[in-house]
Amino acid sequence: MATFSFLDKLSSAIIDQYQDTISNIVIILPNKRARIFLIEALKKQLPGTLFAPEIVSIEDFIQDVAGIRTCDNIELLFEFYDVYLELTPPEKQQSFELFANWAKTLVQDFNEIDRYLLKPSHIFSYLKDIEDIKHWSLDLEKRTTMIENYLEFWKLLPLYYESLYDHLLRKGIGYQGLIYREAVENLNHFSEALGSKKLIFAGFNALNQAEEKIIQQLLFNDQAKVYWDIDAAFLNDSFHDAGLFVRRFKKEWKQYTTQPFEWIVSDFSQEKNIRIIGTPKTVGQAKIAGKLIEEIQLETESLDKVALVLGEENLLIPVLYALPSSVESLNITMGYNSKNNPAQILINKLFKLHTNAVQRNEKSYVFYYKEVLDILTHPLVEPYVKAGSLVQVINRNNITFLTYKKLFEIQEKPSALFQLLFEKWDNNDVGQVLDRLSQIILTIKSFLNNDKEEDKLSKTFLYSIFKVINKLINYHEAHPKLDTVSTLYTVYKQVIDLAEVSFEGEPLTGLQIMGVLESRVLDFETVIVTSMNEGKFPAGKTMNSFIPYDVKRELGLPTYKEKDAIYSYHFYHLLLRAKNIYLLYNTESEGLDAGERSRFITQLEIEKQPAHHLSHQIYNAFLPDKAYEPVSVPKSDRVMVRLKEIATGKGFSPSGLTTYMRNPIQFYNQRILRISEVEEVEENIALNTLGTIIHATLEELYKPYVGKFLSFTDMDWLFAMADSEVEKQFRLVYKEGEISKGKNLLAFEVAKRNVYNFLKEEKCQLEAGDAVKIIALETPLKRTLEDSRLPFSVKIAGNVDRIEQRNGKIRIVDYKTGKVLKNNVQLKEWTGLTEDIKNDKIIQLLCYAFMYEEKTAGLEMEVGIVSFKNMRGGFMPFGRKVEKDYETIVTSEILADFRTQLVMLINEILNPEIPFEEQIK
Repeated sequence: MATFSFLDKLSSAIIDQYQDTISNIVIILPNKRARIFLIEALKKQLPGTLFAPEIVSIEDFIQDVAGIRTCDNIELLFEFYDVYLELTPPEKQQSFELFANWAKTLVQDFNEIDRYLLKPSHIFSYLKDIEDIKHWSLDLEKRTTMIENYLEFWKLLPLYYESLYDHLLRKGIGYQGLIYREAVENLNHFSEALGSKKLIFAGFNALNQAEEKIIQQLLFNDQAKVYWDIDAAFLNDSFHDAGLFVRRFKKEWKQYTTQPFEWIVSDFSQEKNIRIIGTPKTVGQAKIAGKLIEEIQLETESLDKVALVLGEENLLIPVLYALPSSVESLNITMGYNSKNNPAQILINKLFKLHTNAVQRNEKSYVFYYKEVLDILTHPLVEPYVKAGSLVQVINRNNITFLTYKKLFEIQEKPSALFQLLFEKWDNNDVGQVLDRLSQIILTIKSFLNNDKEEDKLSKTFLYSIFKVINKLINYHEAHPKLDTVSTLYTVYKQVIDLAEVSFEGEPLTGLQIMGVLESRVLDFETVIVTSMNEGKFPAGKTMNSFIPYDVKRELGLPTYKEKDAIYSYHFYHLLLRAKNIYLLYNTESEGLDAGERSRFITQLEIEKQPAHHLSHQIYNAFLPDKAYEPVSVPKSDRVMVRLKEIATGKGFSPSGLTTYMRNPIQFYNQRILRISEVEEVEENIALNTLGTIIHATLEELYKPYVGKFLSFTDMDWLFAMADSEVEKQFRLVYKEGEISKGKNLLAFEVAKRNVYNFLKEEKCQLEAGDAVKIIALETPLKRTLEDSRLPFSVKIAGNVDRIEQRNGKIRIVDYKTGKVLKNNVQLKEWTGLTEDIKNDKIIQLLCYAFMYEEKTAGLEMEVGIVSFKNMRGGFMPFGRKVEKDYETIVTSEILADFRTQLVMLINEILNPEIPFEEQIK
C-alpha cells in the first residue's frame, strides 16, 4: 500500500478544490521551512504554469492580522527598560544588567498571558495575594527592606504590564503575545477586508487560545479550512499525548458537529522497521548515524527521502565529521548554537581580555598572558596576525602580565589585525568598541579564500556574528542606556543566544539534517533520530517563570506536561509515514550527557503495533585486549648511527644513562630524536627551575674562592651576599615572572632559606676544624671509556656541581633540591645495579668519580650528595658495604666493579637487537 506524504495529500486537495482560484488562497503552515516542500509538491501535481498560492507561517499570518511588527527579545528588553525607568524613582532604579535578569522572565510570562487571552489584572493580583500570604506571619514592623521591596515588585506587575503594552502599541511593535492579543481584537476588521480569499490552515497540533479563537472565527465565517494530520491510533487513545491537543479540538470545537474533521489517517499502524540502538556517549551516536547513512546509501543510492533528526544541536559537528565521503549533497535546516561558533568565541575572548585589562590597572592597561595567547593562537587569528615571535618571547621570559606599552614594544611592526585586536578600549565609548569588533571580523574575512571549503565554513561563522555586531550597533544608536562596555557585554551575551549559524544547502535534494521543530509537517521514508534520552527527547521539566505550576494549571497556561505532549506529537509524526526508523540513545548513566532511555522508546515497545518490527541493539566501542600497548622502537641503521654519534661525540651523560634506565622511550625522544619540551609560561616556579636558581646562586657566591681555602671571614661575606644573589638569579632564570606575591614569593623565600642552610652547615664544618679548598664549580668533566667488551670507545661526559679538597681528600658534591636519604647512596651488591632505577643516584655519583679519577693526584676521593630538603643529613657520601660497615672512599677496585656495570648498561643501549621499549609505571 503506497503512503503519500501529508504535503502531497494537501496539494492534491488544494488542486481538486481550488485549481481555478489557486492564486486566491492563502496557506498557513506551522513554520516557514515547510513552504519550499509544499511548493515542490504543488509543482508535481499542477498541469501547467500558474501563480502559486501565498504560503506563510502562522506567526507571519498573525502579524498581518494584527498589523503590528514583531521585535526581537533584546529590543524588547530595551523598550521595557525605558518604561521601567519612567515608573521607578531614581534611588530605586537598577542597572540594565540587573534589570535584564528578571525582566527576561517577566516578558515570557507577559507573552504567555497574552497568547492565552487571560485577564492580566486578575493574574497579577492573584500572584500578589499568594506572596502576601507567604509573608502574612511577619508583623509589619518586622518586615525587612528586602521583603518590602520584594512585595513591592509584585504590586508593580500590573503597572509594568500595562505601561509596556501601551508603550509598544504606540511604536507599532510588540512581542508575540501582544501581537496575538491585538490580532484577536482586530479579527473582525481583518475578516471583512479578506474579501474572496480563502485561508487554509494545515498541519497544526498545539494551538494557544488566541490561535484557537482566530481559526474558529474564520471557520465560522466560512473563510477558512483546517487540515489536521493526526493518526487514529493517537486520536482514539485518550491517554496518548501525541493526540492530546487535536483530541480536544475535535471534541470542543462546535464547527465539527456539522463539518467533517479532516484528516484522520491510519499510517502509523502500517509496516515499519524500527531499530533501537544504544551506544555510549554522544560521539558514539554520531559515528553510528554516519555508518547507517552509508548503509542506506548503498541500498537506495539516493538520500532524498532520508532525514537525520538531531535531538541535541551540539551533535551537529560530530555528525558532519562522521558522514561518509560519498554524501555529495546535504541540507542542514537547524541552527547551530553560537556558543560553539569559533567567531563568537573570539569576540567573547576579546571582551574578557579588554574588560579585565581595565580592571587590573586603568592607567597602564595590563593584559594577562593567557588571555593574550588565547587570542593569538585562535584559529581565526593565528594564521594572519604574524605574532609567532611574540608568543615565543612571552613563553621564554615567563611574562605573566604585559602592559599595553610592553605588548607593542615586543611586537615590532604590528599588523593591522594585531592593532585592531589589542588597541585600548575606551570603557565609555561603546560605539568605538563595536566599530572595532566589526572591523576585526571584516579584516579576518578578507584573508579567507572562497575556493577552500574550510574557509567557506569560517565565513559562515563570521557572518552570523557580524550580523550580531550590526544589531548591537543599531541598539546602541537607539538606546543611550547602552553606555558602558560592561553593559554592552551583558547585552552581547544575551543577543548571542539568538545568533544561530545558518548553513547553505540544497533544500530538496540529498540528506536532510534537522532539529525536531524543523521536521514539522514533513514526511520521510527513512528517519534517524539521535539523543533519545530523558531530558533530551523530551526536554524535561524546565520552567522559567514567575507563575507557579499550580496557578498555570488552574488558568489553562501551558506547563511541562503540554510541552511533553508537543514533543510527543513531533516524535510520532516523524514515525507516522516512515518505513525505516532508527532511534539512537546514550547508554551511559553517568556524566554530563548521560540520562536514562527516553520514555518514547518504552512507549513504542509497550504499545507495539502488529505490523511494527522492533529490534534492539547495543553498540559498544571496540575494546582491545590490553588497555595500553607499550611503545617499542626498533634500532634501525639510522638510530645506530645516531647512537655512535652520541657515544663518540658529546658522550653519554650520567643523567642520560639514568633516563634510559627510567624509560628507554624517553631516552629515545630526548637523545635520539632531540625532541625538547614545548616552551610555556611558567606561571608558578617549577621544581627544576627552583633547582637551577639555587645551583646558580651557590656557583656565583663561591666563584671568587675557587683555588682558595675558605675562612670564617669568607663565610660572613657569603652570608651577606646570599639574599641579593638569590634575587639576581631569580631575575636571570625566571626572567619577567612575578615573584613578589603568591606561590612564587614562597618559592623565592624557600630558595633563600635553602642557600642560608647550606652556608650555615658549611660554617659549622669550618668551626669543627675542616679545611676546605674549592677546586671547581659547575665544571664539565669527560673521560673516554675504553673496554674490550664494548664495540668501540665511548665517551662519558657531564657537569659536576662542586669539587673540593676537604681535609686532604677530594670530594665531589652533587646538589639535589629534592629529598635524598642516606640509604639512597649506599650500595650492598653490584648485581642488578643498572636494572633498578632506585640506584640512579649511585650511578650518577660513580660516573663523576670515574670521570675525575685520573685527576686526583693520588688523593683519596669521596662522591656524595647534599640534599636541600635533608640538610640535617649533611654531605651524604656514596658507600659500598664491606662486612658490617660502608666504605665511603671510592677506590680503584670500586671503580673497576662499577666499570663492569657501566659497560653492561652501555652495551644494552648500543645493542641493535634490543629495541627502545616504554616502561609503564
